[in-house]
Amino acid sequence: MKRVLLTCCFVSSLSAQALDFDADEMLAAHNRWRETVGAPPLTYSSKLAESSLEWANHLKQTNQCQMKHSKPDSNYGENLYWASAVEWSDGRRELQQVKPNEVVDEWGNEHADYDYKNNSCAAGKMCGHYTQVIWKSTTTVGCAVAVCEDSREQIWVCQYQPPGNWVGEKPY
Repeated sequence: MKRVLLTCCFVSSLSAQALDFDADEMLAAHNRWRETVGAPPLTYSSKLAESSLEWANHLKQTNQCQMKHSKPDSNYGENLYWASAVEWSDGRRELQQVKPNEVVDEWGNEHADYDYKNNSCAAGKMCGHYTQVIWKSTTTVGCAVAVCEDSREQIWVCQYQPPGNWVGEKPY
């Protein structure tokens, strides 16, 4: 089992915490969604995972964990996910426990707003994350997460090759 321990830690007044991220779980979650439409399974790319981590760390360091896409220049597709901290009534903020399958399921759940026949999203809805996850010609994925120490917010990044979501093309 491939297990990736990201060193994007934060230090609270009580103890240091690390965010543990299972790449196999992330890959399996993607492939479950792909299977529903007959798309072939993805493989995990350490190169894309490194690139995703670079971008996640960039957003952590320069954008306070706010979502902003990198500029892939058609080299790869990209999905982003943001998670807030758990905030207590006394003002304490803790890291929310987010699992890779929860991240992918958020993207996958956009399928409810995707109309295959018309190859479009429902009015006012997003479905591009979903279509990137299931894009038939995409073969590899790599993902990463960074935690903003002060806010305890998380930014997740997954990058895909070849990219999907080509205008006028159906995902499968």
